[in-house]
Amino acid sequence: MSLTDTYTLYNGVKIPQVGFGTWQSADGDEAYHAVLAALNAGYRHIDTAAAYGNEESVGRAIKDSGVPREDLFVTTKLWNADHGYEKTKEAFGRSLEKLGLDYVNLYLIHWPNPVDFRSNWKEANAESWRAMEEFYEEGTAKAIGVSNFRPKHLDALLETAKVKPMVNQMFINPSDLQPAVVEYNDDHDILTEAYSPLGTGEIFKIPELASIGRKYDKTPAQVVLRWSLQHGFLPLPKSVHEKYIKENADIFDFNLSNSDMKTIDGFHGKAGLATDPDTATW
Repeated sequence: MSLTDTYTLYNGVKIPQVGFGTWQSADGDEAYHAVLAALNAGYRHIDTAAAYGNEESVGRAIKDSGVPREDLFVTTKLWNADHGYEKTKEAFGRSLEKLGLDYVNLYLIHWPNPVDFRSNWKEANAESWRAMEEFYEEGTAKAIGVSNFRPKHLDALLETAKVKPMVNQMFINPSDLQPAVVEYNDDHDILTEAYSPLGTGEIFKIPELASIGRKYDKTPAQVVLRWSLQHGFLPLPKSVHEKYIKENADIFDFNLSNSDMKTIDGFHGKAGLATDPDTATW
């Protein structure tokens, strides 16, 4: 296995099994150099979003890296203020322009029920999805999906969707397993992506991870990313430090034992920062 190994989405699109996250990477030099370092380290899957405010820097790094576009998988997302058919079309156009790309490999609805649409989230999602199905049909989005959707949000979307979501990107790490959502995704052939797979750093507060890491001569972060892969998730580790960017990619030369997997599963609730899409305001 390597950074270029892939999962295959139900529509046949191949997606690298590990992505590089850019949430909280500041626009400008920080995001630019982080993405460039990731691409130089061999990552071929870059995840950004309109809300991150760094699409221009991400796009510039992609361009300057010299990596052929066809070798890259780029994801961006629709933000909360832009739900609805026309707004989604406008927002998608802005994202493509900022990224400097003719298409993205994956476009996601970032959040199922933002505050501005809380009273009509179901209809707003359906209208956004209708626009996204058009992007998919015309090829400007090679795959489409959602983020932070729970089963009830997915059930509602599927009432009118012509194309089923291919991905559901969730906050998943050892302290927050979200089993109900993962089971739903699996049952509907939707790939589970794990954003903040290191729990925004909270997993480092679990001392048992260090002892597990020593067994494999790996860091706690490497152990957790390996755990994510062995669960069939697609982790999206983020860093702005070249050392950790490279370190987070060094997870393909070992396998966690079944007993260690169960031990890590048992950390559920220890240090999580789960965000409920029904109550969150961001």
